[in-house]
Amino acid sequence: MTMMKRLTGLAGGLMVMPVFGALEFKDTGGKHLDVVADGKVLVRYMYEHDTSTPEKHHKTYKPYLHVFDAEGKKPITKGAGGQFTHHRGIFIGWSKTQANGKSYDRWHMKGGDIVHQKFSKKEVKDGAAIFTSVTHWMDGAEKPFLEEERTFTVTEGKHGGRLMIDFHTKLTPVDGDVFLKGDPEHAGVQYRPANEVDKKKTKYLFPNGVTKVKGVKDLPWAAENYTLAGKEYGVVHMNSATNPKGTVHSAYRDYGRFGAFFQKEIKKGKSLELDYGFLILDGKLPAVAKIDAVWKTWSK
Repeated sequence: MTMMKRLTGLAGGLMVMPVFGALEFKDTGGKHLDVVADGKVLVRYMYEHDTSTPEKHHKTYKPYLHVFDAEGKKPITKGAGGQFTHHRGIFIGWSKTQANGKSYDRWHMKGGDIVHQKFSKKEVKDGAAIFTSVTHWMDGAEKPFLEEERTFTVTEGKHGGRLMIDFHTKLTPVDGDVFLKGDPEHAGVQYRPANEVDKKKTKYLFPNGVTKVKGVKDLPWAAENYTLAGKEYGVVHMNSATNPKGTVHSAYRDYGRFGAFFQKEIKKGKSLELDYGFLILDGKLPAVAKIDAVWKTWSK
């Protein structure tokens, strides 16, 4: 089964989306879930949690999403180890998460884990692979203080990129209020390129009029080019207008970790829902005006 659609791409105007094989899931039980097309891995959700040894625990203390290269052979995002081992793929966390009168570091992952519980959804529909991971954010006694429903929607060719990854999360306190706190360097929803990134070639791009993100709030998007083994990749990190106001972007590190940060209190009995998009491209980023147009379409 294949599909063919017309859409407005980064080059402008109508373009014909290439024919892709049907998307499917391949689950390596207890370890990771792949979204696959034509036998190629597009993304891999790392959800294993193994506390049998300190080394295995370190590698599996939180779930995250790997993005693969166009050949489906190798991640272009970072896993455990390397510079800042807690930076992993597309990930979420706050370094000062307050609950039950205590503060929990769910960025560096000190004194408790984020643990995948189950997949509440796996669906392929209208050319998109959609899955939801239910996670528990644990305290030091392995009791959950926050439940998360983390949903990824993966499509090929959408908005003119190689991949479009929509990230929706619903955060619900388990017992008492939860306050998500930290700073732009150690909290929020982030993207981390592979550890082998060529630091001299990392470049960032922002909407017109913005040259540096420090001091700027509520940007619709931030983007970067990074290079691995001589090959250039582009990522546009899109921020929904429905997300909390006061969002600050961290987007200036040469090793490529960048993302969106805010602080927010979630009252008991309430939930916080967030939406971000990650447009993955091979090669250089397009012009600002074209990214603006993509964001406007995506944000609807």
